[in-house]
Amino acid sequence: MTAMPEVEFDVHWPDGRSEWVYSPSLVVEDVFAAGHPYPVAEFVELARSAMATASDRVQARWGFPCSRAAATLARIEHRAAGFADGEVTVVAFRRR
Repeated sequence: MTAMPEVEFDVHWPDGRSEWVYSPSLVVEDVFAAGHPYPVAEFVELARSAMATASDRVQARWGFPCSRAAATLARIEHRAAGFADGEVTVVAFRRR
């Protein structure tokens, strides 16, 4: 079996910081639009959906959920908790 397609996405937070965020699936390319700003709460909800779908895809393929998808979501939720408002922009995608 071949590996799952992976992607990282460049996220710019309301405080101006940016980071590359990991996804074990290309689903994030369907959920987020590059260059589009999202209110923080919406970004988190979309990330929850994307990481759940990514983990489900890993489980369907390999028989277990993806711990890296869970870790990505935890990191996003932790980072987003520091913002009462503002927007998060997904700048670009980078397939691995």
